[in-house]
Amino acid sequence: MAKDAKPAAEGAEAPKKSKKLLIIILAVVLVVVLAGGGAAFMLMKKGDHAEDDEEAAEETVKSKKKDKKKDAHAAPVFVNLDPFTVNLIPETGDQYLQVVLSLELDEAIAEPLLKAQMPKIRNNITLLLSAKKASELLPKEGKEHLAEGLKDEINSVIEPPKKNKKGELIMPEGPVKSVLFTSFIIQ
Repeated sequence: MAKDAKPAAEGAEAPKKSKKLLIIILAVVLVVVLAGGGAAFMLMKKGDHAEDDEEAAEETVKSKKKDKKKDAHAAPVFVNLDPFTVNLIPETGDQYLQVVLSLELDEAIAEPLLKAQMPKIRNNITLLLSAKKASELLPKEGKEHLAEGLKDEINSVIEPPKKNKKGELIMPEGPVKSVLFTSFIIQ
Protein backbone atom coordinates (compact mmCIF):
# COMPACT_ATOMS: atom_id res chain seq x y z
CA MET A 1 0.00 0.00 0.00
CA ALA A 2 2.82 2.29 0.65
CA LYS A 3 3.83 1.87 -2.90
CA ASP A 4 0.31 2.72 -4.04
CA ALA A 5 0.20 5.84 -1.86
CA LYS A 6 3.49 7.13 -3.21
CA PRO A 7 2.50 7.14 -6.89
CA ALA A 8 -0.83 8.74 -6.05
CA ALA A 9 0.97 11.54 -4.23
CA GLU A 10 3.34 12.08 -7.16
CA GLY A 11 0.34 12.09 -9.52
CA ALA A 12 -1.31 14.84 -7.44
CA GLU A 13 1.83 17.01 -7.48
CA ALA A 14 2.22 16.64 -11.25
CA PRO A 15 -1.23 18.09 -12.04
CA LYS A 16 -0.63 20.97 -9.57
CA LYS A 17 2.73 21.80 -11.20
CA SER A 18 1.28 21.49 -14.70
CA LYS A 19 -1.68 23.76 -13.77
CA LYS A 20 0.67 26.42 -12.40
CA LEU A 21 2.92 26.12 -15.42
CA LEU A 22 -0.10 26.31 -17.75
CA ILE A 23 -1.41 29.44 -16.00
CA ILE A 24 2.02 31.11 -16.21
CA ILE A 25 2.37 30.24 -19.90
CA LEU A 26 -1.14 31.53 -20.66
CA ALA A 27 -0.45 34.77 -18.76
CA VAL A 28 2.82 35.31 -20.69
CA VAL A 29 1.11 34.56 -24.02
CA LEU A 30 -1.74 36.95 -23.12
CA VAL A 31 0.72 39.74 -22.24
CA VAL A 32 2.65 39.18 -25.48
CA VAL A 33 -0.55 39.19 -27.56
CA LEU A 34 -1.85 42.35 -25.88
CA ALA A 35 1.50 44.11 -26.31
CA GLY A 36 1.67 43.09 -29.95
CA GLY A 37 -1.92 44.20 -30.56
CA GLY A 38 -1.29 47.55 -28.90
CA ALA A 39 1.88 48.07 -30.94
CA ALA A 40 0.08 47.12 -34.16
CA PHE A 41 -2.78 49.51 -33.33
CA MET A 42 -0.39 52.39 -32.70
CA LEU A 43 1.53 51.72 -35.90
CA MET A 44 -1.65 51.47 -37.95
CA LYS A 45 -3.02 54.64 -36.35
CA LYS A 46 0.15 56.57 -37.25
CA GLY A 47 0.04 55.02 -40.72
CA ASP A 48 -3.60 56.12 -41.15
CA HIS A 49 -2.71 59.74 -40.39
CA ALA A 50 0.14 59.66 -42.85
CA GLU A 51 -2.08 57.98 -45.43
CA ASP A 52 -4.87 60.51 -44.73
CA ASP A 53 -2.44 63.38 -45.33
CA GLU A 54 -1.18 61.75 -48.51
CA GLU A 55 -4.74 61.00 -49.66
CA ALA A 56 -5.84 64.57 -48.96
CA ALA A 57 -2.89 65.92 -50.93
CA GLU A 58 -3.64 63.53 -53.79
CA GLU A 59 -7.33 64.49 -53.77
CA THR A 60 -6.42 68.18 -53.91
CA VAL A 61 -4.11 67.60 -56.85
CA LYS A 62 -6.71 65.39 -58.58
CA SER A 63 -9.49 67.93 -58.03
CA LYS A 64 -7.33 70.71 -59.47
CA LYS A 65 -6.51 68.54 -62.47
CA LYS A 66 -10.21 67.64 -62.86
CA ASP A 67 -11.16 71.32 -62.67
CA LYS A 68 -8.64 72.16 -65.40
CA LYS A 69 -9.80 69.24 -67.52
CA LYS A 70 -13.40 70.14 -66.81
CA ASP A 71 -12.82 73.72 -67.92
CA ALA A 72 -10.96 72.61 -71.01
CA HIS A 73 -13.18 69.73 -72.14
CA ALA A 74 -16.58 70.19 -70.51
CA ALA A 75 -19.32 71.52 -72.70
CA PRO A 76 -20.71 74.76 -71.32
CA VAL A 77 -24.11 74.67 -69.66
CA PHE A 78 -26.56 77.33 -70.83
CA VAL A 79 -30.00 78.16 -69.48
CA ASN A 80 -32.32 80.25 -71.66
CA LEU A 81 -34.65 82.65 -69.88
CA ASP A 82 -38.01 83.85 -71.17
CA PRO A 83 -38.01 87.29 -72.82
CA PHE A 84 -38.18 90.44 -70.69
CA THR A 85 -40.06 93.53 -71.85
CA VAL A 86 -39.79 96.60 -69.63
CA ASN A 87 -40.37 100.34 -69.77
CA LEU A 88 -37.12 102.29 -69.61
CA ILE A 89 -36.71 105.56 -67.73
CA PRO A 90 -38.17 108.10 -70.19
CA GLU A 91 -35.76 110.50 -71.91
CA THR A 92 -37.62 111.36 -75.15
CA GLY A 93 -41.02 109.85 -74.62
CA ASP A 94 -41.85 106.26 -73.80
CA GLN A 95 -39.12 103.75 -74.58
CA TYR A 96 -39.17 99.99 -74.16
CA LEU A 97 -36.53 97.34 -73.84
CA GLN A 98 -37.10 93.80 -74.97
CA VAL A 99 -34.27 91.45 -74.12
CA VAL A 100 -33.77 87.68 -74.19
CA LEU A 101 -31.03 86.29 -71.96
CA SER A 102 -29.00 83.10 -71.79
CA LEU A 103 -27.06 82.27 -68.66
CA GLU A 104 -23.78 80.35 -68.77
CA LEU A 105 -23.41 78.20 -65.66
CA ASP A 106 -20.18 76.84 -64.25
CA GLU A 107 -21.68 73.38 -63.72
CA ALA A 108 -24.84 71.50 -64.61
CA ILE A 109 -25.85 70.88 -61.00
CA ALA A 110 -26.50 74.62 -60.55
CA GLU A 111 -29.46 74.53 -62.96
CA PRO A 112 -31.99 73.18 -60.41
CA LEU A 113 -30.90 75.88 -57.94
CA LEU A 114 -31.46 78.50 -60.61
CA LYS A 115 -34.88 77.16 -61.58
CA ALA A 116 -35.97 76.97 -57.93
CA GLN A 117 -35.26 80.70 -57.50
CA MET A 118 -36.61 81.76 -60.92
CA PRO A 119 -39.54 83.98 -59.73
CA LYS A 120 -37.21 86.01 -57.54
CA ILE A 121 -34.55 86.16 -60.28
CA ARG A 122 -37.10 87.37 -62.87
CA ASN A 123 -38.34 90.02 -60.42
CA ASN A 124 -34.85 91.34 -59.71
CA ILE A 125 -33.94 91.38 -63.41
CA THR A 126 -37.11 93.29 -64.26
CA LEU A 127 -36.40 95.86 -61.55
CA LEU A 128 -32.81 96.25 -62.71
CA LEU A 129 -33.74 96.63 -66.38
CA SER A 130 -36.55 99.11 -65.74
CA ALA A 131 -34.17 101.38 -63.80
CA LYS A 132 -32.03 102.02 -66.93
CA LYS A 133 -32.12 104.74 -69.58
CA ALA A 134 -31.88 103.98 -73.29
CA SER A 135 -28.80 106.20 -73.59
CA GLU A 136 -27.01 104.06 -70.98
CA LEU A 137 -27.75 100.84 -72.88
CA LEU A 138 -27.06 101.84 -76.48
CA PRO A 139 -23.22 101.71 -76.42
CA LYS A 140 -21.40 98.38 -76.24
CA GLU A 141 -19.92 99.29 -72.85
CA GLY A 142 -23.43 99.91 -71.50
CA LYS A 143 -24.53 96.44 -72.55
CA GLU A 144 -21.40 94.86 -71.04
CA HIS A 145 -21.95 96.76 -67.80
CA LEU A 146 -25.59 95.62 -67.78
CA ALA A 147 -24.53 91.99 -68.32
CA GLU A 148 -22.18 92.19 -65.31
CA GLY A 149 -24.92 93.77 -63.19
CA LEU A 150 -27.36 91.03 -64.18
CA LYS A 151 -24.80 88.33 -63.39
CA ASP A 152 -24.17 89.80 -59.92
CA GLU A 153 -27.91 90.15 -59.29
CA ILE A 154 -28.65 86.53 -60.25
CA ASN A 155 -25.71 85.16 -58.24
CA SER A 156 -26.79 87.19 -55.20
CA VAL A 157 -30.24 85.56 -55.36
CA ILE A 158 -28.78 82.06 -55.51
CA GLU A 159 -26.01 82.70 -52.96
CA PRO A 160 -26.84 85.79 -50.88
CA PRO A 161 -23.91 88.13 -50.14
CA LYS A 162 -22.31 87.95 -46.71
CA LYS A 163 -20.91 90.72 -44.55
CA ASN A 164 -17.29 90.72 -43.45
CA LYS A 165 -16.08 91.94 -40.06
CA LYS A 166 -16.12 95.56 -41.24
CA GLY A 167 -19.77 95.26 -42.29
CA GLU A 168 -19.03 95.41 -46.02
CA LEU A 169 -20.99 93.13 -48.34
CA ILE A 170 -18.91 90.45 -50.05
CA MET A 171 -20.44 89.24 -53.30
CA PRO A 172 -20.26 85.47 -53.81
CA GLU A 173 -18.86 83.92 -56.96
CA GLY A 174 -22.09 82.12 -57.70
CA PRO A 175 -22.87 79.56 -60.39
CA VAL A 176 -23.52 82.05 -63.22
CA LYS A 177 -20.32 82.67 -65.20
CA SER A 178 -21.78 85.09 -67.72
CA VAL A 179 -25.00 86.63 -69.00
CA LEU A 180 -25.44 86.59 -72.75
CA PHE A 181 -27.90 88.65 -74.76
CA THR A 182 -29.59 86.62 -77.49
CA SER A 183 -31.91 89.50 -78.39
CA PHE A 184 -31.66 93.18 -77.42
CA ILE A 185 -34.25 95.65 -78.78
CA ILE A 186 -34.84 99.23 -77.67
CA GLN A 187 -37.90 101.05 -79.11
